[in-house]
Amino acid sequence: MKDSYTSIVQLIERLHRHFLDVLRAELRRLGIEDINAVQALLLANIGGDDVVIRDLKDRGYYHGSNVSYNIKKLTETGYIQQERDAHDRRAVRLKLSAKGLDLCDRIRELQDHLTADLEKSGMSPPAMGTAIEALQGVEHSWTNYIRYGRR
Repeated sequence: MKDSYTSIVQLIERLHRHFLDVLRAELRRLGIEDINAVQALLLANIGGDDVVIRDLKDRGYYHGSNVSYNIKKLTETGYIQQERDAHDRRAVRLKLSAKGLDLCDRIRELQDHLTADLEKSGMSPPAMGTAIEALQGVEHSWTNYIRYGRR
């Protein structure tokens, strides 16, 4: 079990880096040079939602300084629009601009292409389901450790 756990932890790290490399390559292919892969992933995580920056942090995707810097850059480059929340003037609501939504559509097309490639290579839905369950188990274990420490 210990060897499998260690392998999964290492694989998670590599997969995240590789996925950012995939996004970087796609941005290059599309001729997009004004944002980086991490910022493109942030756009994809926002998608069509209208979110508050705090929500992105609470979802566990980003740390405070990273998300603030990236939101600033995405606003400056025209991918995100910001406005004060009507109910809580301290909160800033984010939504993608037409430019941001267009890039999200392109990322969705990339994901569809990658999914089709996985299916062609023999990856089955049950195998993906098993992988998801295993990774959710690791996530649950880590969340419990963060919340409650060692038990």
